[in-house]
Amino acid sequence: MNFVRWLGIAALACTLPAAAQQRPDPAALLAAQREAMAAFGFMDGVWRGTATTVRPSGDKHAITQTERIGPLLDGTLKVIEGRGYEPDGRTSFNALGIISYNVASKSYSMRSYAMGMSGDFPVVRTSDGFTWEIPAGPTTIRYTAVVKDGTWTEVGDRIVSGRDPVRFFEMKLTRVGDSEWPAAGAISAH
Repeated sequence: MNFVRWLGIAALACTLPAAAQQRPDPAALLAAQREAMAAFGFMDGVWRGTATTVRPSGDKHAITQTERIGPLLDGTLKVIEGRGYEPDGRTSFNALGIISYNVASKSYSMRSYAMGMSGDFPVVRTSDGFTWEIPAGPTTIRYTAVVKDGTWTEVGDRIVSGRDPVRFFEMKLTRVGDSEWPAAGAISAH
């Protein structure tokens, strides 16, 4: 083989892997994320209602639950803050969640912070809401939310293989208004 031809083939072979490993187009990634996250637009706004938890003793404990939800980073993320209030007005529960979409895996996940713990959990968009799960050893905690006509109903079940699910959480919220949170109040350039 002619040396010049061999050198040309070698140069081409070296550039192909480099071209294949180029960074994806950020504009295309952001557009795909915005499009996927539009499926969670039904959550935006301010919500209020009741949440009831079954304690280990079997007693039920009810609080006033609020959620404020909105888009961030030009609609590529959904930010959720939940607060639970006791009858005396004291905050007894506070959580933050960030739902995102992974273009490569075509899947949603939520980064959640609550009660001194955090984690990344898969989220599945359903026809009328969403589900998300927390693995906890042999138990799976599954939350199922249904949002229809301005009402958000969510339940939490403990699931252990071979046993019936145990319901430990129920929430029913009403959408009470719009919110510009968290995007409102950004610091301007000047």
